[in-house]
Amino acid sequence: MTEQPHAPGVRLFHFSDDPAIGRFEPRPVAVSSARPPGREWLNGPLVWAIDDWHQPLYLFPRDCPRILIWPTDATTPNDRVALWGERRARMIAYVERAWHARIRTGHIYRYELPAEAFEPLDDAGMQVSREAVDPLGVERFGDLRAALEAAGVEVHVLPSLAPLRPLFATTLHASGIRLRNSPGWQDSA
Repeated sequence: MTEQPHAPGVRLFHFSDDPAIGRFEPRPVAVSSARPPGREWLNGPLVWAIDDWHQPLYLFPRDCPRILIWPTDATTPNDRVALWGERRARMIAYVERAWHARIRTGHIYRYELPAEAFEPLDDAGMQVSREAVDPLGVERFGDLRAALEAAGVEVHVLPSLAPLRPLFATTLHASGIRLRNSPGWQDSA
């Protein structure tokens, strides 16, 4: 992969439930994913970060299953009207009722990381470093629902995420995180 320059002022973050990380060491992902040919290395030892715009994807308790959607330039007018409507939010987050109290009462730590240590993946703001990285600072977020709403995210609480599987076949961007922790998700495949 060729290193791509970062836009001036880009900010990168890593979210954790650990308040005392002094150095991020590369490590393989906990659950390997099928990767396109030539990108299998993404399951190997890396430090992961997310850009500022996409950071609401991680304003959740670590293991919380969630789906976040938003329109892109590729979103069709039909999908925009049917699935997005006149919303002013920048994202919609869907979470399961079983997690809602933990979202309200939980907390997460946001570490800012030096952008020059990372290479962009061109995938929903994700960036990786193959080397160890020292954080620039850490900030605690409590009442994660309030933090999401302050970031322009409309939160919807549902009994199950399984009925939302068709969102991944639309022209909205759909990011599913920790879906393996959602009861019934595997059964809905």
